[in-house]
Amino acid sequence: MESVLKKELNTTRLKTLGFAGGGCISQGQSYETDSGRVFVKVNHKNQAKTMFDGEMASLEAILKTNTIKVPRPMKVISLSDGGSMFIMEHLDIHSLSKYMAKLGEKLGDLHLHNAKHKEQQQREAQTIGKGPAQSEIQYVDKFGFHTITCCGYIPQNNDWQNDWVNFFARQRLQFQMDLIEKEYGDREARELWSKLQLNIPALFHGIDITPALLHGDLWGGNIGQVEDGPVIFDPAAFYGHSEYELGISGIFGGFNSAFYTAYHNKFPKAPGFEKRVKLYQLFHYLNHWNHFGTGYRGSSISIMKALVK
Repeated sequence: MESVLKKELNTTRLKTLGFAGGGCISQGQSYETDSGRVFVKVNHKNQAKTMFDGEMASLEAILKTNTIKVPRPMKVISLSDGGSMFIMEHLDIHSLSKYMAKLGEKLGDLHLHNAKHKEQQQREAQTIGKGPAQSEIQYVDKFGFHTITCCGYIPQNNDWQNDWVNFFARQRLQFQMDLIEKEYGDREARELWSKLQLNIPALFHGIDITPALLHGDLWGGNIGQVEDGPVIFDPAAFYGHSEYELGISGIFGGFNSAFYTAYHNKFPKAPGFEKRVKLYQLFHYLNHWNHFGTGYRGSSISIMKALVK
């Protein structure tokens, strides 16, 4: 593997550093090269290239907004065993402590970025001699993403849709329920889902949703800080409802009141916020059920029961 890295990075020097990382899905290691430090993620599963290609596209999209710091992606490399490597900028990332409010502020900026493009495009359309087609601003008016991204190792259907409720119900929740049906044939989950589907539109009554670029998997393990501010990583990006981002953040902890206060200064809570966040948490519990087994069944069933009352 080191010979492949040397060739791809065009370096004679490749020294492992003390910075290593990894979670349930991939392993990572930092290296010193002729041109500086890099961080390399490795996964030997056949679907690794799809996963890393989606992560690279996600980092590129977030980076272009110039709102919140992410590692700069470099390249995805296929391995002879069917796996892949993902090379990115090395950052000295530490546990988030003093920048929690700044993270909330910057996340709000990320979520507002597309809406600001919409406003600017509308202003330019009203300017004599400069219609929207001539603008460098590209407002995204649909929900989805231009490529597959993976939340964990499960690929997500990001086909573009005009309607958020349909996108989330079909391309997120239904997809996860189909996997559970195939693997477990859980009758209670199936019956609850058939009822919950009917209730979902009402949770969004009167809510105007502008597509926001999302990190997509923002739990406490995917945030940190560098010397000058917060950083987020391991994204599974797509354009969706900004509230979706706060689903998983409330499940595993790692975000304090300073974060939420700063975020909601940018995005005040809309009526029905708490129930919608529960709906978004349901996706992550189902996704964890599909990844890690029935330990997450109870939480999934509990949320569905609460939302069908």
